[in-house]
Amino acid sequence: MPTELLYLRDAYLVDVRATVTAVDGNRVTLDRTVFYPTGGGQPHDTGTLARARVVDVRKEGEEVWHVLEGPPPDVGETVDGRLDWGRRHALMRTHTALHVLSGVIWHEWGRAVTGGNMEPLSARMDFEFDPLPEGFGAAVESRVNEELAAARPIEVRFVPRESALADEDLIRTKVNLVPPSVTELRVIDIVGLDRQADGGTHVRRTDEVGRIRVVKTESKGKGNKRIRLEVLD
Repeated sequence: MPTELLYLRDAYLVDVRATVTAVDGNRVTLDRTVFYPTGGGQPHDTGTLARARVVDVRKEGEEVWHVLEGPPPDVGETVDGRLDWGRRHALMRTHTALHVLSGVIWHEWGRAVTGGNMEPLSARMDFEFDPLPEGFGAAVESRVNEELAAARPIEVRFVPRESALADEDLIRTKVNLVPPSVTELRVIDIVGLDRQADGGTHVRRTDEVGRIRVVKTESKGKGNKRIRLEVLD
């Protein structure tokens, strides 16, 4: 049975009441979930489900599996789940900061994203630069913080695949990572700055992120430069 992904439409949901649809050792699937599974560079959520800790979350096909530390519930049982909100919100702030970074670099330098990863309040993103412009780290930190302070609203929309792939603004990665099976793309729109196809969780306005600091810039080979940042309170 497919798992309904509640976080796609509302990243601020913390609690869920759901029915267990399958059990496999120490992991369970639910008919609906607020827990984000590892994917797209964003780590999984943690929290509690029934009488156990949720320590990992993975998506396999249309099902989301919650790995538990503690006794699993039974198939058919109705259970309550709750996110570790501190971790989730830190990841939301970090993910939005990366989209702002991507938007600034796209508009200022026209460079595509080649990769990225994040942890709560720290992240890296790679871009197609060779070489980096003089004074790039300080310049991009300043521009990103300006955009964060601008309190731009962030909207979530769902767009048919054909329309999305025809819009170059929505596919910013060097390689199109959208599987052919996806018929509708979820779009994160930082109004006036950046629109990207994305399945992760984000805050409602850019000023909710806080500020960022560019920790380091480094070369990862010809035409591929890495920016490491941290999100500040």
